[in-house]
Amino acid sequence: MSSPFSVRCARSGLVIATLLLPVLPVQALTFNFIADAGMDAQAYDAFVRAGNRWSSVFTDPVTVNLRIGYSALASGVLAQASSTQTIVPYTNFVSALRADRTSSQDTTAVSNLSADLKFLTNRTSDSPNGPGSATPYLDDDGSFNNQYLRMTSANAKALGLMSATATGTDATITFSNAFSYDFKPWDGIVAGTFDFTGLASHEIGHALGFVSGVDILDYYAGHGGPYGEDNFLLDPLDLFRYSVDSAALGVADFTADARAKYLSLNDGRTLLDSLSTGVYYGDGRQDSHWKDNLGIGVMDPTAAAGELLKFGEADLRALDVVGWNRISATGSAASAPGSAGIAGTAAVPANAVDVDAPATLWLLGSAALLLLARRRTAGAG
Repeated sequence: MSSPFSVRCARSGLVIATLLLPVLPVQALTFNFIADAGMDAQAYDAFVRAGNRWSSVFTDPVTVNLRIGYSALASGVLAQASSTQTIVPYTNFVSALRADRTSSQDTTAVSNLSADLKFLTNRTSDSPNGPGSATPYLDDDGSFNNQYLRMTSANAKALGLMSATATGTDATITFSNAFSYDFKPWDGIVAGTFDFTGLASHEIGHALGFVSGVDILDYYAGHGGPYGEDNFLLDPLDLFRYSVDSAALGVADFTADARAKYLSLNDGRTLLDSLSTGVYYGDGRQDSHWKDNLGIGVMDPTAAAGELLKFGEADLRALDVVGWNRISATGSAASAPGSAGIAGTAAVPANAVDVDAPATLWLLGSAALLLLARRRTAGAG
């Protein structure tokens, strides 16, 4: 998967988010771009355009703080991004999602979430099929990973699970200073350059919540693992990740393997959009993306030099059902102005390369578990 044009999305660890001092209230989705030294005006303006694309389709009155910059990155890496994440009780998430319904798709999604979090998983040290077994098993034992979700702080803001105006950095996005970019997507992308605005839109999409905890399971199963199942938490989008096998049980699929995975809002009965299945045990693409070569949307895993990157209806639907509110309350198709419309189903160019290469992914770890246990104990009285 090595490529001189790959982009690395370095969601490099779990940061327990805290509530900081609020700023003035906002009335719409607002992006606060914090530019590092050396960030030039045309790149900054492209980030603003990328933010405006998302602001034009989601109405949540929150502020998302993004640190942006250029740097000398590892060879073959165009950009990297990391999102601050927080841990929330599953029941709190479902309650917040239910209260936040604004579209028909929201209603369908939340009405099909079970009261108890259970799902298919594999490759854990406590698998009933043997330590590290690739055979999927139903995880419904009520332990830590059946009670908590991991989610980006921006997503938590959208659902009111943390302050909408918390001033902490929600994500850091860094582009390599060693490559050529096109900053004006409205007149096409110059051959040999990469669509900076489209790539920025993609990375912002991860910050908003287009992420999968399966990437962590996929990585650690073969890097020092296997580890216990409670080290791996679902992200909200994983609640709508299904396979034929998991749909037969009416549960989500949180496995690291090459079986086909797809987004569904009704317990897997209806396949909406296909998902990537993992760098190490799947199809070679990070799970936090659509399936490659289908042209589904801006959250596709690959892009090509000279390619104009487009929003797709699937991108908007996925973020809608994890807590963001669409401009269209009915959940109908809505393109982002300046995004060159809705992506179709045509295959991407043959010379497409990785938008996000695998990055260092961190286990939840005993320290975070202990911290949460102390918080629960402190709040029990």
